[in-house]
Amino acid sequence: MKKNSQPDYKRIYSDIIDQKFPHKKAECEALLGKTILSAMDILELNKRIFNTKDHEIKKMNQKLRSYHTSDILRILNYQKNHSMSNSCVAQHFGLSKNTIAKWKKLFKQ
Repeated sequence: MKKNSQPDYKRIYSDIIDQKFPHKKAECEALLGKTILSAMDILELNKRIFNTKDHEIKKMNQKLRSYHTSDILRILNYQKNHSMSNSCVAQHFGLSKNTIAKWKKLFKQ
């Protein structure tokens, strides 16, 4: 039996919506309909369900966040498409500018 390396966020958020916030089910249906939830999707679900502001999300659990390669490439593509500096992207996504620089070196973007 293969063990999952991360929690089943789809199930967790579905249960939260069903039990505590049934009026927000339609708003979150598109994100929960995806087969795989990225880190960005999970942050968006948090924002929609709990009505947290962007600056609150960025401060919450910053040290405990982890990103998959696909999430990192998505952030770096966002930077490239919007012609943003490392510090602007870092501020937008609530990261360190050093993290962005490290990712750029790792993925040669």
